[in-house]
Amino acid sequence: MRIVFAGTPAVALPTLDALAASRHELLAVVTRADAPLGRKRLLTPSPVAARAAELGVATIKANRLREPETEAVRERAADLGVIVAYGGLLRAPMLAAPRLGWINLHFSLLPRWRGAAPVQRAVMAGDSETGSAVFQLVEELDAGDVFSLERRPIGADETAGDVLAALSVSGAAQLASVVDAIADGTAVATPQRGEVTIAAKLTQGDARLPLAAAGDAVYARLRGVSPEPGAFVIVGGERFKIHAARLAKGADRLPPGAFGSRGGRVYLGTGTHPLELLTVQPAGKKAMAAADWWRGLQRPEEVVAE
Repeated sequence: MRIVFAGTPAVALPTLDALAASRHELLAVVTRADAPLGRKRLLTPSPVAARAAELGVATIKANRLREPETEAVRERAADLGVIVAYGGLLRAPMLAAPRLGWINLHFSLLPRWRGAAPVQRAVMAGDSETGSAVFQLVEELDAGDVFSLERRPIGADETAGDVLAALSVSGAAQLASVVDAIADGTAVATPQRGEVTIAAKLTQGDARLPLAAAGDAVYARLRGVSPEPGAFVIVGGERFKIHAARLAKGADRLPPGAFGSRGGRVYLGTGTHPLELLTVQPAGKKAMAAADWWRGLQRPEEVVAE
């Protein structure tokens, strides 16, 4: 089959690579426009754009898919469109541009966690499992019939970044199998069944840890927002980032927001079990071991997190 691929971040790369190595013809890649990155705000191609250049595949860069982009896809006479984390909506004209429409690899057990941040929301909610779905893209958000659904447990200490990285690899093989089945005429899609939940895009508000909540919930929040946008609390009126921590169920309890140290380990109180802090980043400083930060405090007993 003749295929157009749409995607933007690094989690889309395994699928792009799988399609490029498949028996199908990869006609073009659609990705978001170059964006300013780093302190110097240099315009930088998306990971998908960079990989497409390495593969020698034509690239269509756009943050919104309007008539020019739709026509660019239509004129290539694609049989199928494949999308993984493009970062924008496809309207009816673009959906109809390939002969067989578009299929989407989505990192959730649809219809649970439709939307922009399915893995992050699953981890934050304390779900014991997640997975990936390959489905027919329709105008309604992540609502199309499902060709394939694969399940995966969420480890007790896995971050959203850990889970996404694993799903991006297993999902690439899953999607490639569906593409082959569509080409062979054996693919079957079934309507979604179950309660619909929405995985809204993460905000900075999501990244602030609710220290008065139970320790399990605080830890789930931290894991769900790691590595992006990154967990934080407020210390001394400034943002105090927590890059790595773990739930310390055997440690002495501390009041929510109180710090403590024992045996060279640093703890932060929650509503129940404390967090053991591993890597932190005070405002205006580089990330460091929590024990080093604690040793550098002049009056550690006065430090409180909000």
